[in-house]
Amino acid sequence: MKRYTLIGGKLGHSLSPQIHERLFKLRGREASYGLTELSDDELTLNIGKLRELDGFNVTIPHKLRVMYFMSELDRSAELYGAVNCVANREGRLIGYNTDCDGFLESVDAMGAKLSGKVLLIGCGGVGRMIAIASALRGAELTVQILESDRDLALSVVSEIEKHAPGAKVRLVTSEEEHGEHYDLLVNATPVGMFPKADACPVSADIIGRSDAVFDVIYNPLETQLIKQARALGKPAENGMAMLVWQAVSAHRIWDGDEYTREEIRGVIDEVSKLI
Repeated sequence: MKRYTLIGGKLGHSLSPQIHERLFKLRGREASYGLTELSDDELTLNIGKLRELDGFNVTIPHKLRVMYFMSELDRSAELYGAVNCVANREGRLIGYNTDCDGFLESVDAMGAKLSGKVLLIGCGGVGRMIAIASALRGAELTVQILESDRDLALSVVSEIEKHAPGAKVRLVTSEEEHGEHYDLLVNATPVGMFPKADACPVSADIIGRSDAVFDVIYNPLETQLIKQARALGKPAENGMAMLVWQAVSAHRIWDGDEYTREEIRGVIDEVSKLI
């Protein structure tokens, strides 16, 4: 039986075992998937034990530090500067980043146009990754930021220019965003997450001018942003889809397994009931 785990800080609320167990079951694979809480010091002490596994996933706070223990980094890990998936190839640890795959697959599955005009709210953490991925897909990208985040945003723009020369990117504050139509609206901020679930990161006017909406938040499953978009009849997806699709990418890496969108929709719906 193959063995996998998720390493991270506090993992008490993680849904990763339930997601991966369903994916293994769909392909009839006998495998176990656990949770391993590690501090920074414990990561160094336990890397030998991790080498005994067939692979593992990585979450905060270890996505950067774990890179130093890799025998090789996939281009995805180099591009996004973080590792969240590791494959053990005969003792050699290969680091990947499947967070981006989770976002891209989610957007594709909902039929949204990532190569068109995209409004991204926030550019820290996952927002940075989404900004780079969108630019590489050919998006005409508008990033709405707080003025206090301008330096961070400018560093993201520099990264985009490095990886996607000629990409169209502009930074705006909420006061500077004026009446444009967007093919896709993406929220990459915590606005709308518990305990402030009544908040919405953008105005109803912006939602109305967007053809599709994606929110990285999955607790609650239906944020105010998602609720308003669906009320207008627009395709809208939450972060649970991204969480499941990045797990699918890990299974491709580990075992070469592929899944249909219908199968993954089923997993998303099943795991969503656990929230």
